[in-house]
Amino acid sequence: MTDRSNFTPDEWKLIMQSPMMAGIAVSAAEPSGLWGTLKESLAAGGALARATTDSNANSLVKAVATGFTSADGKAARDGVKEKLAGSQPADIKVKSIETLRQVSALIDAKAPGDGPAFKGWLRQISEHTAEAAAEGGTLGFGGVQVSEAERATLAEISTALR
Repeated sequence: MTDRSNFTPDEWKLIMQSPMMAGIAVSAAEPSGLWGTLKESLAAGGALARATTDSNANSLVKAVATGFTSADGKAARDGVKEKLAGSQPADIKVKSIETLRQVSALIDAKAPGDGPAFKGWLRQISEHTAEAAAEGGTLGFGGVQVSEAERATLAEISTALR
């Protein structure tokens, strides 16, 4: 059973940031305006909320999801803000994917048994984020559900998570 105790405080903070970074990378790939960004944020947050009650979620996913209601969650949110402060969308995407790459390597080293399910959950968060708001169009009409930039970012996320 993998949880917070398997990692150093800095490693755990990085792992706690990963669900946010999975959603942020996609949002930064194709900024969607106010409503689109809100929908994308809600999609990522919904994935966290569902994981806390999902009886099929593995122990690491549950530990991270439930950790968002504790001081660990606040530290993770503050860490993401600090990491991305002053960045442009392209830089935000790069930094987010790099964080996911680091988390992937960390999980492979310290929790290989939970790695596939945890990485799959992060991919799911990024996919739900991409599908949450149509891109392009006018006043919410027209456009495409997942833009080419978002598709490319989803591929980069999959590569980073191996």
